[in-house]
Amino acid sequence: MNNMIDITHYPDLFAPPNWGIPVIARFELLREVPPQNLISNINVVPFVGDKCVIIRVANTYWEMPGGTLEPDEPYLDGVRREVLEEAGARLLDFHPFGAWDCQSQAEKPYRPHLPHPHYYRLVGYGDVEIIGAPLNPADGEQVTSVDVVTVEEAAKRFHSIQRGDLADLYWLAAWIRGNQNAND
Repeated sequence: MNNMIDITHYPDLFAPPNWGIPVIARFELLREVPPQNLISNINVVPFVGDKCVIIRVANTYWEMPGGTLEPDEPYLDGVRREVLEEAGARLLDFHPFGAWDCQSQAEKPYRPHLPHPHYYRLVGYGDVEIIGAPLNPADGEQVTSVDVVTVEEAAKRFHSIQRGDLADLYWLAAWIRGNQNAND
């Protein structure tokens, strides 16, 4: 599948990110999932049928569900937890397809249990079922809305906040998901 993807269709995703933190990162398509001990963060492009889920954090910006793994937390458990906390959804399946290969320039990791200075931010797509409101734990991002929209609308919202990388990521996830489903 990876050899069929034309990365020139996703220029913002494959450009060096500007996250405002001292990290050099590069998005890459996966041949295999990185070793668990090198994964620090997870993200998911969640789908409900043919639409996708996008969240609004603290009434200020659009985001995708995901976050930092807890100590000794397997990445799949982290994806399940983050989708429930941030989108009020149950994860039905998860298909990793990419990761940001990161090299931190900070002296120490963001949290003591995380890999440092080299780590991965794993990303995939998955089907979800909305089962309630976001849990909004006190130590997490405060989600003020969970919207189920078309990929076009999600991309439009991400572009409105200069997050072309997330718009590209949603388009790529939809393309991979559509091609995977066509091959099943």
